[in-house]
Amino acid sequence: MKRRKFLHSSLAATAGMATMGASAGERPAAQKEVYEWREYDMRFGVDRGQLEQYFKTALIPALNKYGVKTVGVFKAWKETEPAKLYVLVPYASIDSYLLVNAKVKADADYIKSSAAYHAIPADKPVYNRFTASLMTAFEGWPALTVPPGAPRVFELRTYEGYSEDAVRRKVKMFHDGEFDIFKRAKLNPVFLGEVIAGDKLPRITYMLTCNNMEERDKGWGAFVADADWKRLIADPQYANTVSRIINTFLVPTAYSQV
Repeated sequence: MKRRKFLHSSLAATAGMATMGASAGERPAAQKEVYEWREYDMRFGVDRGQLEQYFKTALIPALNKYGVKTVGVFKAWKETEPAKLYVLVPYASIDSYLLVNAKVKADADYIKSSAAYHAIPADKPVYNRFTASLMTAFEGWPALTVPPGAPRVFELRTYEGYSEDAVRRKVKMFHDGEFDIFKRAKLNPVFLGEVIAGDKLPRITYMLTCNNMEERDKGWGAFVADADWKRLIADPQYANTVSRIINTFLVPTAYSQV
């Protein structure tokens, strides 16, 4: 119990620090969603169906049961061997993250449905490890946007900054015009988050979606040609906001809810 209270206090404090500097009257952090992002590094030659079955029949139904309605599961657009699987879980708040996870672990249906997964022997693991990060949604995009169910491609983009202030300025840049540019370019944001727990901090991560790669390429062409984007990148306050960009192209699994 003491450990849970400590974790709750630590995460809440971190989330608060991530939004320091907001002026009076802006949306409080409690109304912004919190995102958990997982990346599973599969072992070479394994049957990843064991992990996917766990997601499909145990984890996702349990999360849905306790109010998390849109869980995304993705694989690489061009798959590699060994493969990777990616999971996106949106929570209403830090409190929700803690409460839902505690309820899932104690849920009788979940325990039963996950029994086969948890019985996988130590000498036949499905994955090497998975990494996880927590993010708070941007003030200007406080909730996940679920795209239509048509076949599509997703682009996950991570911007690493050389300092906390660099990342703060990059987040401000989104609010000062990039949201509208994305809309005009038909690069559809799914979520935008500032990473508050994870590796390679400070950084932000966000996800866009298009119907296909051709639309994605056309969209980015329109984005960089937009007059407002040219204005933003010429503004000295936004110089040196990003030191490294990592982008990954993904497609949803058949059972993904995003």
